[in-house]
Amino acid sequence: MSVPGMHAEGGRLGMGMKFGVSTFVTDEGIRPGRLGAALEERGLSSLFLAEHSHIPVSRESPYPDGGDLPRKYYRTLDPFVALTAAAATTRELTVGTGIALLPQRDLIHTANEGASLDLVSDGRFVLGVGVGWNREEMRNHGVDPATRGALMNEQLEALTRLWTEEQAEFHGRFVDFDPVYAWPKPAATPHPPIYVGGESPAALRRTVAWGDGWLPRPHTSPDEIRQAQDWFAEQGKPDVPMAIFGAPADEKVIAGWAEAGVDHVTFMLETAPESDTLRELDEFAAFAQRYGS
Repeated sequence: MSVPGMHAEGGRLGMGMKFGVSTFVTDEGIRPGRLGAALEERGLSSLFLAEHSHIPVSRESPYPDGGDLPRKYYRTLDPFVALTAAAATTRELTVGTGIALLPQRDLIHTANEGASLDLVSDGRFVLGVGVGWNREEMRNHGVDPATRGALMNEQLEALTRLWTEEQAEFHGRFVDFDPVYAWPKPAATPHPPIYVGGESPAALRRTVAWGDGWLPRPHTSPDEIRQAQDWFAEQGKPDVPMAIFGAPADEKVIAGWAEAGVDHVTFMLETAPESDTLRELDEFAAFAQRYGS
């Protein structure tokens, strides 16, 4: 089956420029069901949710954007639960993780959660993944930060087997299981699109090897987008779908990305109470309408 709002081939997030939001859903902000409905009511196409299972009190790992770690990082809802609530109040909205910290997750549970979410949303789920930056958080999950990339590579390969094979098995250095039955299977064919977050050489290689799309951050310039697409093509994977994660509503910036081949942009939605969130969504929707016209 094809996925609502996506191309059947390659898991592309939409034809023409589409807009959605990326955000942290917390216990202090708008509830995810109301957020999903508000996005769809305004013609926005996607909702990508961040993940942090917890934040260790030790702050040895510096916040990548500098300064103090924002409050929202400490209070995120589980993204699979929150996205299920958003899917239940919508019919066409793409629901995705942005990003799921796959190395910190039990793989078989994640396969089950992802397939379940894709099934109940009628094939609207996108799995955005990344290796993460908070080393103390990883260690609490028993993950060695030095090998988290290699771990995630095996997880991605094993995940596709769990989603697509009746009796899946995998034997690697970090992931190892004998044949298993893993149901439900996802609604999307062959499985929900996997979008790899990050701009490092390792992330680009991971996109070619196991990804269906790329999820770069907004500091990625149009030239860097073109260079990455050229490199993808050289590796035998031309026209890799991509979605810019957490962008500003800046028409000039977005026009540059569009010229470079980007067809989906998610605005960074600040975590706030419902009334403030709805006003910000009105602004995003007005921008998207102006841009489209």
